Amino acid sequence: MSTAELIIPLEPLKQPELFLNRELSLLEFNRRVLEQSMDPTVPLLERLRFLCISSTNLDEFFEIRVARLQEQVVSGSVQAGPDNLLPQDVLKQISSVAHQQVGEQYRILNETLIPLLEREKIRFVRRTEWNAEQEAWVRHYFEHELLPVLSPLGLDPSHPFPRILNKSLNFIVALKGVDAFGRRGGVAVVQAPRALPRLIQMPKECATGPHDFVFLSSIIHTHVNDLFPGMEVSGCYQFRVTRNSELFVDEEEIDDLLLAVEGELHSRRYGDTVRLEVADNCPEDMAGYLINKFDLTPDFLFQVNGPVNLNRLLEIYDRIDRPDLKFPAFTPSLPRRLTRNKNLFEVIRQGDILLHHPFESFAPVVDFVRQAAADPQVLAIKQTLYRTGTNSALVAALVDAARAGKEVTVVIELRARFDEEANINLATVLQEAGAHVVYGVVGYKTHAKMILVVRRERTRLRHYVHLGTGNYHDRTARLYTDFGLLTCDDAIGDDVHKLFLQLTSIGRSGRFQKLLQSPLTLHKGLLERF
Repeated sequence: MSTAELIIPLEPLKQPELFLNRELSLLEFNRRVLEQSMDPTVPLLERLRFLCISSTNLDEFFEIRVARLQEQVVSGSVQAGPDNLLPQDVLKQISSVAHQQVGEQYRILNETLIPLLEREKIRFVRRTEWNAEQEAWVRHYFEHELLPVLSPLGLDPSHPFPRILNKSLNFIVALKGVDAFGRRGGVAVVQAPRALPRLIQMPKECATGPHDFVFLSSIIHTHVNDLFPGMEVSGCYQFRVTRNSELFVDEEEIDDLLLAVEGELHSRRYGDTVRLEVADNCPEDMAGYLINKFDLTPDFLFQVNGPVNLNRLLEIYDRIDRPDLKFPAFTPSLPRRLTRNKNLFEVIRQGDILLHHPFESFAPVVDFVRQAAADPQVLAIKQTLYRTGTNSALVAALVDAARAGKEVTVVIELRARFDEEANINLATVLQEAGAHVVYGVVGYKTHAKMILVVRRERTRLRHYVHLGTGNYHDRTARLYTDFGLLTCDDAIGDDVHKLFLQLTSIGRSGRFQKLLQSPLTLHKGLLERF
C-alpha cells in the first residue's frame, strides 16, 4: 500500500456523524466498568469494588466534565463541537445516560450484591432488623460518638441555609411543633461529621455474624428526634451535592503558582453545585426545596434507593479478609538480569531494561532512586512528579539524597487533578530537605514521567535515565498497565538533560536526538514516522 493510499481525505472529517462526543464516550466507558459488577465470574468483593469505582467515576465526571459544560451554558456559549452538539444538547444526553447508570448501580446493589454478600455472612443490618442488644449498642454509639459532634441547623431568617461541602453526607429534616423560643417547626439540616466512618462494624457481642455493618446514616435516622427535643420529626432524608471542582488559575495574573493553587483548593469544596442526590423516599416538595436552594434543574436531581454516598462501600473490600472473594494475589516478576545483580548502574550499563507494569515489579524504579541517593559517585538527581501517594519511598529517597548534599531538582505538577493538596505538601517536604522544587511551565501540564541521575564514572559524567508512561506511585503501579525504561543511552540522556533545563530554566532546548516532546515535536514526529 502506498503512502498516498493511507492519506484520509479531509472532507468526510467535517461530517458530524463521524465523531463520538468525548463526554458521552466517557460515560460509555463507565458503563463497561459497571458491567464488571454484574459478571458472575468475577469474585464477589471485586464486583462490589467495580460498583464503587463506577460511582467514583461518576463523581469526578460531574465535578469536572459536567461542571465545564454547565459553565459554557451559563456564559451563553453557542459553539458546537465537531459532532454538531451544543453544550446544552450534551448536558441533556448526559442527564439521560447518567440517570440510567445510577438506577442500574442501585439495582445491582440491592437485588444482586447485597443478597450475595449476605450468603457470605457480610451484612448491612437495616434499622428494621436490629434486635434489642443491637439497638442498645446503636444508642450508645449515637450518644457517645455522634451526638457530641453533631450540630443540627434549624432554618429561619437568622439561620440561613448552610454551606454544604462537596460530596458530604447530609440530611434534610421536616419538623412539627413549637420550640423553646416559640418558633414553629419547619426545616432543618443535619450534616454528618466527615471524621466518622460511614460504615460501622458491630462488635461481636451484639453481631449475628462475623461481618455485620451498620450505616452511619441509619444511626442518625434512628435518633434524629434526639437532636430536636420537644419537636416532632415528620421526615428525614439523606442528600448529597456534587460541586464544580475544576481549579481556576488565571495564568496571566499569577506571580506564584503554588499560592494560586493553594488559594483555589478551599473554593473547590464550595464550588457551584452540578448534581443533587437524595433518597428516593424524599417527598417532591422537599426535593424541590433543595433543587431551588442549590440552583439546579430537575435534570440533575438523582433520587436513589440506598446510601447517597455509594462509593463509601469501597472500604468493605479492605476491611474484610476473605481471599476467596477477591482476585488471587499476584506477585510481579523481576527481569532475570536484576535477580543476578542488585547494582542497577552495572546492570543498566550492560543494556537497557524495559519494565512492563504491573506484570513486572515497580521495585527497580524505587531502587534506582534509592541507590542513586546512597551512591557517593552520584552528583545530581532530577525527577518529575505528578502523583506519588502517601509515604512514598521515592520521595523519601529524594529527601535522603538532598540531605546528603546531592543536587536534587524536582518538577512537581501541582495541578494533578485531586492530588493538588498532596503535591503542595510534597513540595514543602522536599524544599525543607534542600531540594530545588519548580512547578513546570505555566499554561501547560508537566505530564512526562522521567528521572535523570548524573553519576561520575572515572573521567566522565554519565547520565542514567528512567522514562515511564505511568506515575511514580507504587500503588497504582500494581494496578495499571504501563511501561518503564531504564537506560544510560547517551542520546536519550542528553535529551532528558535538555528537557529538564527547558522545564526549570528559560530558553530553548535545541533539537532532541531521540525524544519527541509535546506540544512541540510530538505531533509532527509521529506523522513523519507514520
